[in-house]
Amino acid sequence: MNQVRFLLVDDDEDDISVFQEVLEDITPSILLTCAGDGTEALKLLKHEQTKLPDIIFLDLNMPLMGGKECLSELKKDPQLKRIPVIMYTTSSQSKDIEETMLRGAICFITKPTSLSELKHILSSICKNVHSNLEKCLRTLSDTSGTFIVC
Repeated sequence: MNQVRFLLVDDDEDDISVFQEVLEDITPSILLTCAGDGTEALKLLKHEQTKLPDIIFLDLNMPLMGGKECLSELKKDPQLKRIPVIMYTTSSQSKDIEETMLRGAICFITKPTSLSELKHILSSICKNVHSNLEKCLRTLSDTSGTFIVC
């Protein structure tokens, strides 16, 4: 399997460490990069030496630049717009879902409350990130106990 690169854009330290722990549990070969807000994420992604991630997990509510604004900027950039973006947030408001899907997110996941659920979701995404990602996400939205919209 090719090395999988994830970018997590989130300002909540606890959520970041849970995400990291679960990924390490799945497989230590996943390369996770983190950014604390949209501005930091865009700066990181536009740096010449940065290898682009296979997928971006993007929180909605962050300081400086929130998820919606960051998503819009990502989708304007010819280099970055091809990277699939999953909104990964505590929100489940239909307005947030609609806005982010219209701006180009491929999926909207409300942060799971259990580690086993997060592990199931990230493991599935990991296995399918290079092929069949959208099918995998649709299956997760049908079978998962977590709120997922694709």
